[in-house]
Amino acid sequence: MAKGTIIKALSGFYYVKSEGEIYQCRGRGNFRKRKLTPLVGDDVVFESSNKTDGYVLELMDRKNELVRPPIANVDQALIIFSALEPTFSTLLLDRFLVHIEANEILPVICLSKLDLLKENENVNKELSVYRDIGYNVLETSSIEEKGLEDVRSIFEDKVTVIAGQSGVGKSTLLNALNPELNLETNAISNHLGRGKHTTRHVELIPFGEGLVADTPGFSSLDFVNMEPEDLSIYFPEMRDLRPNCKFRGCTHTSEPKCAVKDGLSNGEVSQFRYDHYVQFLEEIKDQKQRRY
Repeated sequence: MAKGTIIKALSGFYYVKSEGEIYQCRGRGNFRKRKLTPLVGDDVVFESSNKTDGYVLELMDRKNELVRPPIANVDQALIIFSALEPTFSTLLLDRFLVHIEANEILPVICLSKLDLLKENENVNKELSVYRDIGYNVLETSSIEEKGLEDVRSIFEDKVTVIAGQSGVGKSTLLNALNPELNLETNAISNHLGRGKHTTRHVELIPFGEGLVADTPGFSSLDFVNMEPEDLSIYFPEMRDLRPNCKFRGCTHTSEPKCAVKDGLSNGEVSQFRYDHYVQFLEEIKDQKQRRY
């Protein structure tokens, strides 16, 4: 028996990396009975008499797991949004951030296509809000080769999942950082105004001193299993203020003596972030009503 990490899952096989070698394994039969599914990123115990005929025997404890994409033990998420084509959306960015914060994954925001920024100058104001909150915000242009070293430095000793809208240049950026990857890219579909998905399965790719998940992306951003009273925990500026609210379980909407609404009045909480919070809160309440 040996220990390793699943770096790829494909057609019922798990590819386990152990001490620099990769072993093709099947899952043990009792995983299904125990309702366990090995995921890319899982640390496992396995046995193998050769490199193509092994079995995953045991899954080690996970620090986190994502459903879509199916991956475990992620350290950080690089959320890539473009300055234009498709247009930068703080609503979609906040949706990503909430999901990533809820899974206790460190978010890093990356603006791609910096060369198009002059055509959408509002982005700078919006990005400054995220910097003020404390998020690491990087700006890049694969065409002009700007900001690539800043992005390259974040991967060291980390498992990083790449997130963001389709068509923002995720594969293009990774190829610019490491041309040996040669990830498949597609141009924007002008008819749809968004990119075509090019990635089909989840795989951890060696990237400098770390690992990057080449994944089909976050295909679902619904607030499943999230409680209304927990939502503000995933907005860091609100998380800091909520202990000062008069009522425990404050939703920061209609309650008196609410520290978050006070923060909105004095500029500690931005209006657009608060508006998104209220929108997400209503979605969570609606989902809960539909379930019961």
